[in-house]
Amino acid sequence: MDLKDFAGHVKKKFKIDKIEPWTGHFPSTDPKYIEQFRATVDRAQCYIVNIAVDGESSPYAADRKQRNKAIEFSKRWVDIAVALNSPSIRTNMPSAKDSQPDVKRTAETLRRVADYAAEKRVLVNLENDNPVSEDPFFIVSVIEKVANPWLHALPDFGNTLASAKDPEHAYAGVNAMFAHAYSICHIKDAEKNKDGQLVQVDMPRTFGFMKKHGYQGYLSMEWDRPGDPYEGTENLINTTYRQLG
Repeated sequence: MDLKDFAGHVKKKFKIDKIEPWTGHFPSTDPKYIEQFRATVDRAQCYIVNIAVDGESSPYAADRKQRNKAIEFSKRWVDIAVALNSPSIRTNMPSAKDSQPDVKRTAETLRRVADYAAEKRVLVNLENDNPVSEDPFFIVSVIEKVANPWLHALPDFGNTLASAKDPEHAYAGVNAMFAHAYSICHIKDAEKNKDGQLVQVDMPRTFGFMKKHGYQGYLSMEWDRPGDPYEGTENLINTTYRQLG
């Protein structure tokens, strides 16, 4: 289906009126399509609560031109978020070809993005996804260094667990991210690792981190494993209700 019809489909299928679209699913970012997308979501009486934004330029690249590209890319999606009435975006942090992860350069880059987003009243989130450039503790260090209330963490239940050699590192990282989370997190009960094995998430433990830090933002269902996505998403929703008590 066309992305603009997804919100209405989700509402009909799951009785949920909020979605989190991903940039990879946008068939166009032409202003006319964005206008149609918003109109379709509005007609369905639904809402976009976050846009997952994936770019190719690293915010900590040694090459300043690459860092500037990362800034301009995120700014562009902040503008699209405004047009779609989305309160936030999740911008990614790709690995750099010429540098290892660098907190100082990343913070300098994202400070400019967060300052711009603040002017537009759009929150910027950082997700623990890429195991090299988006380690949860690296993300926390960047957020603390930027120290802008418009830059927050987006904890994903499964990403770090699937890539970490030490599960305790993954759980500790998600716990640390929830201390900086505000608007959205990603709920998963399992994730495939690089060897194709399914790694199960300790749901009570991870929801415990959420409760400990008093998180009250959105919980985005992300079915990212083999199986029927409709049945799987329904199970995630039911598990979430149980864990929230």
